[in-house]
Amino acid sequence: MVIDSHFFMSLALNEAWKYQGLTYPNPAVGCTIVGKNNELLAVNAHKRAGEPHAEVLALRDAYFKLTNDASILSILSSYEIHDYLLANHNGCFRDISLYTTLEPCSHEGKTPSCASLISKLEIQKVFVGSRDFNEEASDGNAILSACGVEVQESVLQNECDVLLKPFEIWKKSKFVFFKWAQRLNATTDGSTISSESSRKSVHSMRNVCDLLVIGGNTVRVDRPILDARLVNGKAPDILIISREKDFDKTIPLFGVEGRKVIISDNFSACQEYKNIMIEGSSKMFELSKSIVDFYLCFLAPTFGGSSGFEKQDEKFEILNIEKNEQDIIIWMKREI
Repeated sequence: MVIDSHFFMSLALNEAWKYQGLTYPNPAVGCTIVGKNNELLAVNAHKRAGEPHAEVLALRDAYFKLTNDASILSILSSYEIHDYLLANHNGCFRDISLYTTLEPCSHEGKTPSCASLISKLEIQKVFVGSRDFNEEASDGNAILSACGVEVQESVLQNECDVLLKPFEIWKKSKFVFFKWAQRLNATTDGSTISSESSRKSVHSMRNVCDLLVIGGNTVRVDRPILDARLVNGKAPDILIISREKDFDKTIPLFGVEGRKVIISDNFSACQEYKNIMIEGSSKMFELSKSIVDFYLCFLAPTFGGSSGFEKQDEKFEILNIEKNEQDIIIWMKREI
């Protein structure tokens, strides 16, 4: 059972990491649904704040696999999925097990209580990674136990706690991550480096971050707009780190309506924001070390360029690695 529980929880973790940086102000959460013979029924994750939680999406997918009722797949609202499952499950979940990286939520808000739904579907066992420290949503495990559901806590807890760390940080202060794209020879300059899929992911992160930090030289040379156009999202406020305050205001980033652009020689403006992405290369890496929590690298399987991180001497702890259509995506924290 230990091996099985770790395996199924790891599937939930891997799925959740795909959406790390995209769910703000909610945590990244993954869920796996397993049948009575240990067959895999579903793996899904929370994708965006206000949209269905990981457990709801996984239960929807598992319901379809168990019943072949495709009607549920067209339902997008979390409340409507809840209602449909409650009205139509007919005991199909009676012998299944659910694995979730975070304790199922107990409260109702933009989405209904996952703990309440699970307790009414006749699910027998629930495996939980991290306890929910958020008082508004906590105690889901107690709700399940009170309804006769067998709850096993702390499954791969350390790994689940790491996944939850950005949420924990921004609930208390601000979460800062440093993102860059590089080739195999550690260069970051020249033409486009990462794939379209990676660029869309970055734009999705811009869409939910409060502030994007960039160096003044990059602004002058690249003349970027730094928006989220690839996902039709909003453009974040910008902090330009520069000793020189004069910029050509025809550079596209200055023309985005509703955006605040701050020019400063330090990071003090970050104190006014909660979810902050820094984009840069070697120089910005050095300047921002003291405020960065996580690092995110998009590694392209190419050579080229002429400058980048070749002179850096740093060690990182790898938190998660995944691959999209072309690039390797690595979440890390710096070893201090």
